[in-house]
Amino acid sequence: MHQPAPVTTPEPAVAQPAPVRRLLSLDTLRGFDMFWIIGGEDIFHVLAKTTGWAWAVLIAGQFVHPDWNGFTFYDLIFPLFLFMAGVSTPFSIGSRLEKGTPKAALAQKIITRGLILVLLGIIYNNGLFTRTLDDIRYPSVLGRIGLAGMFAQLIYVYAGRRAQYGWFAGLLLGYWALMMLVPVPGCGAGIITTECNLASYLDRTLLPGRLLRGIHDPLGILSTLPAISNALLGIFAGNLLRTDGRTISQPRKTGMLVIAGLTLLLLGWAWNFAFPVNKNLWTSSYVLVTGGLSLLLLALFYWVIDVKGIRKWTILFTVIGMNSVLIYLAGKFIDFNHTAQYIFGGLIGFLSSDTAKGLAGVLALLAVKWVFLYFLYRKKVFLRV
Repeated sequence: MHQPAPVTTPEPAVAQPAPVRRLLSLDTLRGFDMFWIIGGEDIFHVLAKTTGWAWAVLIAGQFVHPDWNGFTFYDLIFPLFLFMAGVSTPFSIGSRLEKGTPKAALAQKIITRGLILVLLGIIYNNGLFTRTLDDIRYPSVLGRIGLAGMFAQLIYVYAGRRAQYGWFAGLLLGYWALMMLVPVPGCGAGIITTECNLASYLDRTLLPGRLLRGIHDPLGILSTLPAISNALLGIFAGNLLRTDGRTISQPRKTGMLVIAGLTLLLLGWAWNFAFPVNKNLWTSSYVLVTGGLSLLLLALFYWVIDVKGIRKWTILFTVIGMNSVLIYLAGKFIDFNHTAQYIFGGLIGFLSSDTAKGLAGVLALLAVKWVFLYFLYRKKVFLRV
């Protein structure tokens, strides 16, 4: 049976000197991921608060991080984004390697991009101006994406395929060994409470500025190591998807992603008994669980969009996914809520119930952000770091 060829979205020439292939399914999944970050989660929070419906309360509970150990859907959003950065690596960097671009030149660009993201993360956390250096929070979401993605891409450039798998396993096992076997002053070894764990201790000892939780920062130094494995897992998936269809068919690729995802899920939850799933510490079991779910979501989007060719709906998320970093940063410095209230406030005021008003407010804010991104999409303006 004839299978539709993967659809790719164009890469603007102003963003990349040499246009690279982009998977529509990947941009759509990235947009789906970002949708919850830019306000999609509030749909369920409003319903849970104003109606008390059991299903709404249950779903809203999935958009709250656990205090320490445990897992909710909200814990998947960040590592999924990091995973997708890895998936795109074979399509971008891999194509340049094949064209003969020197590894040193690629490494320079990779390191520069990583450091720029670290800087943008510091600005996002603290604004452009701060009172004292002690008030600055240096760890950030963008910083982790920059550093973990940078090291994963350097491994991709300089290490062979088998060595990449070795790095993936070695980082997870090495982090587990450090966290469970190295004693923490005043606490001992093998304790992973908020106060007593090696990652928090090193952050308190080595990181300047302030930590998010005072004695702990979930985006600190040591926990960056296992996050590299999330990006490496994405690279492995990207290698598979980039494989010529005459070698591995699209349905078989989908099946391989599903099998790998289910396997990692089982391994992650099994490891949970000895090394709990914990986003705050980015534990190795957390990497396997989020990695498994990331593979399953990628398989779903790839199957629907690239294999089955069901694509008309993708514009809703692709517009967001192709400017994900921009909308993340813009949310800090642009008052989209003011614009939404200015445009839709009068209409929302006519609604009678709190539920309707709350939902309308959330949808209005999402609409303003989406139209902003759609305008940039139509103008082919994309922030590439």
